[in-house]
Amino acid sequence: MEDTDGIREELGLVQIYTGNGKGKTTAAFGLAMRAAGRGLGVLIVQFLKPSDGYGEQVACNRMGNITLVSMGLDHFVSKKPSDADIEAAHKALRRSEELICSGRYDVAVLDESINAVRLGLITSQELIESLERRPDHVEIVLTGRGMTPDLEEYADLVTEMRLVKHPFDKGIGARKGIEY
Repeated sequence: MEDTDGIREELGLVQIYTGNGKGKTTAAFGLAMRAAGRGLGVLIVQFLKPSDGYGEQVACNRMGNITLVSMGLDHFVSKKPSDADIEAAHKALRRSEELICSGRYDVAVLDESINAVRLGLITSQELIESLERRPDHVEIVLTGRGMTPDLEEYADLVTEMRLVKHPFDKGIGARKGIEY
């Protein structure tokens, strides 16, 4: 059995995976799997993805030791979000704070939370204020395009995925098991 108390003493940072390149969610889920493998409580809240249709959701349901909560509606949010989109993002923010503060989790991934900020569904200040209320030991991972300067300043680690080349450019669409 892993000594999770010793591991928890080193947690509490905020990480951001951002940029126009592929791999933000993939990197966050890799970290989540690593943490779960070490016996840590892992929470993943998906801000913009619906509750079915994504391979990572299927995998987490099979694992049983990662809690995944998908709060997105059944459509992609456009540049002009609806009131329902805004309410769903605020609901995701409230739910993530409630779960993070429950004491059950050591690592929390807020997938697409930065996109929610970029699209104007929530503000970066609302996100930061919510994270400030978490227990000190909870490690946070935020993903999405369009990181704001205040989120960059708030974070302890920022990794930017840079798009160099993508199969979409050759007309290859999203593939099940690879992009979703």
